[in-house]
Formats: sequence, structure tokens, C-alpha cells
Amino acid sequence: MAWKGYSKYRNKKTEYAGIRFDSKREAERYAELKMLEKAGEISHLELQPIIVLQEKFKYNGKTVRAITYRADFAYYDHAIEKAVIEDVKGMETDVFKLKKKLFLKKYGDAYEFRITR
Repeated sequence: MAWKGYSKYRNKKTEYAGIRFDSKREAERYAELKMLEKAGEISHLELQPIIVLQEKFKYNGKTVRAITYRADFAYYDHAIEKAVIEDVKGMETDVFKLKKKLFLKKYGDAYEFRITR
């Protein structure tokens, strides 16, 4: 049974700076990232980037949809000189674990992959 106002994983949707986030922690992390961006430590902050893990393809004449992953944030970290894909997670679901593996296989060292709790 879901608690009133909470999702399946007890996240409470929160609004910050006119943006609706899936959890209070995600909104807090966004505020932290905005401060880092203002300080010049990160740049190109993007919300909810969609990353293609496997392209669409045809099988027996039918199109099979692409497999995508929607992260919480993407940005460039000047300290490590690398693009970062970041997800705020209280709990890692089986689907997330699978998509993380697909991401690491496809993009490897091209990105820094971070999970924030």
C-alpha cells in the first residue's frame, strides 16, 4: 500500500525553482549542482537527459524500439575534465542495475557515472 503523497519507493514529489522533481533529495541535489555551476566548477547542467543504450532495429520486419535511460542529471565536471551522468537513488531497482550495465558497456570511460544517495 502506498502512503498518501508518496510513491512506491516513498519519494515525495517536490518543486524547486519552478521545476518538479521526483523526490526531495533530487531537488536538493539540483540546488547543489546549480551552486557548483555558479561557482564555475561544473557547466552544461542538463536535467533528465535521455541516453540511448541500444538503437532501434528491425526483427522479422517489425521495428523493435530503442532501449533508453533517462538519468537525473548530466553536466561537465571541470575538476576531472569529463562529462558526468548522475542519478539520485535511494534504492537501486533491478531495471536500473541492468540499464547501468548497458550504459557502462556502451559508453565505458567516455563518461563518469555517478549515483548520489
